[in-house]
Amino acid sequence: MKKIRKVDLWILIPYLLLLGIGVVMVYSASFYNAMSTGGSSNQYLIKQSIYAILGLFFCFVFFMLKERVLKNKGLLGLVMAILVILPLSALILIGKFHPSSKINGASAWIPIGPFNYQPLEMAKIALILYLALVLTNKESKLLDKQSVGTIWREIQVPIVTVLIVIFLVLFQPDFGGAAILGLITLILVSSSSIPGRFIATLNTSLIVFFSAVVAFIVKVQPASIAKTYQFQRFMAMLHPFKLEQTAGNQLVNSFYAISNGGLFGVGLGNSIQKRGYLPEPHTDFILAIISEELGLMGDLVVLGLLALIVMRIILMGIRTKDTYHSLVYYGVAVMLMAQTVLNVGGLLGLIPLTGVTLPFISYGGSSLLILSAAMGIVMNLEATEIFNKQEQR
Repeated sequence: MKKIRKVDLWILIPYLLLLGIGVVMVYSASFYNAMSTGGSSNQYLIKQSIYAILGLFFCFVFFMLKERVLKNKGLLGLVMAILVILPLSALILIGKFHPSSKINGASAWIPIGPFNYQPLEMAKIALILYLALVLTNKESKLLDKQSVGTIWREIQVPIVTVLIVIFLVLFQPDFGGAAILGLITLILVSSSSIPGRFIATLNTSLIVFFSAVVAFIVKVQPASIAKTYQFQRFMAMLHPFKLEQTAGNQLVNSFYAISNGGLFGVGLGNSIQKRGYLPEPHTDFILAIISEELGLMGDLVVLGLLALIVMRIILMGIRTKDTYHSLVYYGVAVMLMAQTVLNVGGLLGLIPLTGVTLPFISYGGSSLLILSAAMGIVMNLEATEIFNKQEQR
């Protein structure tokens, strides 16, 4: 109970508010489509409410965990193998031998009874905890190493493990998910004790490589790539209205929803674009529905709450003197920020649509449960640190 008194309200309150907004907006965005397909208007409301309650439970459980459990390397290895690598490998096989199982061109979910498990979401938090632990344990050795070769020998096992996970996600194919995992890895490696020269070389090489790949694809447009769902999304970003009847349809209707909303919106439940124009408006495009119904002010409230959580976690990372805590904080902050940027940038047409959901708001169990667990972990580490400092006085 003493630990609960040290919970960070700057994270807990925005988190609770986002959960509530998410439940309301999932219902508002989904009830028309649910009824039009012969289902109950409340079906997504009920599921999202269950996810929210389970999310609170996950948050509490991970808040109360002993830090040594989070830092158990054997347990993390089992999680990576059983809940991340094996399911991701299975999804690739399912997509190859049962192409009809793909949704929007990708195999990303494993059905478990009435629910779907998305290994990518588990991969995010497992990757953060794994890298934070390994890089912290190797801190003293990395500080002593100077050459690129000796540094690489120290970190090659964790980096190769991470690359395996990223490539498995990429082969689903899920470029948004792979981008988030890659960014988390880069930030954690850059924030560790690895010398700056190695980091600069690594980051520059990656930027040059990916820039060259994108330039090649756009200029040459290989036939094998040009036919893919993901490439069509990329072209839709460049020419949304030209492709309005095909790949640009979702993006154009997102623009209409944002335009209709104006400053204060047309009122909760009154969106036009959710009535058959925007497919799955309660998932990827839920912010567009918020914009239409609650206006720019509604968007600013949601994004402001997300920004508050991210900035608070980053501040915690800057203030702490514990390397492990700092890396976990930065990893969770990057996860939240990357998902938000990819979601908002996609519906605004600034980047290709990636299918990444808006944290705490979009419909979905795997994402909400993992994000809730992440909130529990960061509040846990901060409360533990405060408690330990007080005990030492």
